[in-house]
Amino acid sequence: MEKQTGCIHIYCGDGKGKTTTGMGLCVRAAGYGYRVLIYQFMKNNSTSERKILENVPNIRIVDGLECEKFSFQMTEEEKKERKEFYENQFRMLTKMACEEAFDVVFFDELIYTIGAGLFSENLLLDFLKNKPKELEVILTGQGPSSNLIEAADYVSEIRKIKHPFDKGMPSRKGIEK
Repeated sequence: MEKQTGCIHIYCGDGKGKTTTGMGLCVRAAGYGYRVLIYQFMKNNSTSERKILENVPNIRIVDGLECEKFSFQMTEEEKKERKEFYENQFRMLTKMACEEAFDVVFFDELIYTIGAGLFSENLLLDFLKNKPKELEVILTGQGPSSNLIEAADYVSEIRKIKHPFDKGMPSRKGIEK
């Protein structure tokens, strides 16, 4: 397979489907024979998409924490601990992506994590500027900064027009979680 220049994708906005879109691109890449590395920030290890993707050849999903909570539920001490954990995970994952010659890396909800003060945007921007030329990078989450948008090659906004949550319907297994 001929390697191509890797691009940076951002899927953002307040609509449903950012993770689903990123996972779809991972499936497409794996189907082509590309090696894909996935990590989900702010999510535990039981998301529904993991159950099937863990069995797809060429896809490797790295476990995060078993218990996660929303950033607004965390104490300041928990936020500090989580930031240190996420930044260490990111360093480990980017090293793995480079050393093991992955073709695609997907950092799900990393943009949200930055906005919540649980990750240094400069750490991400430095990686994006210095990443291997062929590595495709997928990022999701709400509210990317202008610096992230400028660093990206693709930016797609998924906008909510209507969502059942607005009427009090909780998230449903297999659909929203």
